[in-house]
Amino acid sequence: MLRCDEITKERALRIFVVENHQDTLKSLELYLADLGHEVATARTIESALVDLPSFGADMLICDIGLPDGTGWELLRKAQLPKPVFAVAMSGFGMNADSASSREAGFRHHLLKPFKVAELDKLLDEAAAECTPT
Repeated sequence: MLRCDEITKERALRIFVVENHQDTLKSLELYLADLGHEVATARTIESALVDLPSFGADMLICDIGLPDGTGWELLRKAQLPKPVFAVAMSGFGMNADSASSREAGFRHHLLKPFKVAELDKLLDEAAAECTPT
């Protein structure tokens, strides 16, 4: 499998990140942009619901615990023009949390704090699915 930094040279992703913790959001944004991805962000469900549909995201990385609801609610409410590779991230790691993420439509549930290698693996998977063959 190609490393994320290798595959993004061929296919940069449009990634929308929803995270209410400012430092975490900025770190993710900088990391993803450094890999060559186009990144948009939001800190609340309300803001994400405004900006996400028009961004044309290939991938959504969304915190579950947000100040105005849950990432599960966001994914259910979002009216996206195309399917998106959705990844939940949370400090909640109970089996029920992972199951709720899958039921809401998330492909994966990252437990915070996660290793960069875990994120890179998901970026590779999303890029492979988003890249036309």
